[in-house]
Amino acid sequence: MKWLLIVGGVILLGAGVVWTLQGLAILPGSVMSGVTFWAIVGPIVAVVGLVLLVLGLRRRRRAERRDERREAR
Repeated sequence: MKWLLIVGGVILLGAGVVWTLQGLAILPGSVMSGVTFWAIVGPIVAVVGLVLLVLGLRRRRRAERRDERREAR
């Protein structure tokens, strides 16, 4: 589950950044370039991706700490 959150977060974060740049016409060469819709949707998707990434990393760290405690016993 944690890897799914991390991978999904990275993909959504990357897509959100690309969509934002295309919507703002900073990254030209697409039908999405200069379209306000993508300039709005892009940051929303990027934030969702960032949240998933953080949740996945936090779960991973918790699991590592739990494993360390078990080994110490």
